[in-house]
Amino acid sequence: MKKIFFKLAMLATIPMILMGCGKSKEETGDKLKVAVSISPLKEFTEIIGGDKVDIYCVVKENMEPHDFDFSPSDKKELMERELFIYNGLGLEDWLSQAEEGSDIKLVDTSTNADVIKVNETADPHIWLSLKEATNQCINIKDALVEADPENKDYYEENYNNYKDELNNLYEEYKPKFDTIQGETFVTSHEAFGYLCREFGLEQKAITGLFNAEGEITFKDMEDLVEYCKSNGIKTIFSEGTESQKSSETLVKEIGGTIVPIYTLETKTEGKTYIEAMKDNYEKIYEELK
Repeated sequence: MKKIFFKLAMLATIPMILMGCGKSKEETGDKLKVAVSISPLKEFTEIIGGDKVDIYCVVKENMEPHDFDFSPSDKKELMERELFIYNGLGLEDWLSQAEEGSDIKLVDTSTNADVIKVNETADPHIWLSLKEATNQCINIKDALVEADPENKDYYEENYNNYKDELNNLYEEYKPKFDTIQGETFVTSHEAFGYLCREFGLEQKAITGLFNAEGEITFKDMEDLVEYCKSNGIKTIFSEGTESQKSSETLVKEIGGTIVPIYTLETKTEGKTYIEAMKDNYEKIYEELK
């Protein structure tokens, strides 16, 4: 009789055990474990994912993505994550190392981007366009919803709110930039093509897409000096990296000034993405109007 009672008691506990195994992330307090490649994507994912996600940023906030070396510790961290959200367009040239031997789901935020090509090379700096950044946020939101459908409404609401903020910033500055259509924007690093396209500006740069800290040839510098002098350009926008040296050489030759702006490739101390972009817009507009 005791054996029969014991068996019945065990059978009664099985549904309870199964219910415990089937608890949702919300019920257990677990967060969706996500990795991102660069700082802007970390901020986008934090805003959309909120308190439902745990985020690891591969390229540390004080490091340049173009100079980054993928490490064994990064690999170990990614092995414990469900999603890896990356920029795409060749920015993460270490992507194959991140993917190798892992079941992590890759999320390419450049999917459906309107890509700019420079000498047949894709420009990866899509986050410097509000429209392209919104597209990146769509890709992030969709990936979070697919991985964690129980929190779909939460992710959708956060995305929609942030989309409105991005659009409000665009609507604030579009009329201003419409008054300076076609003006030339001279910068230290060829990272602002998407920003220029969005607001009808022309970009001239000291260094190319992937060599922000590279050396410019004497002939290229000579040509840029002549261009600036011929067009009355006195302002050089610089991101404040090693390319600052080339910017200083240029402004000395043209009798101009350097105005610092953000590429947002690294974390902008004390500013959100929107605040940094607004700061960029204000400086560019004031100098070119």
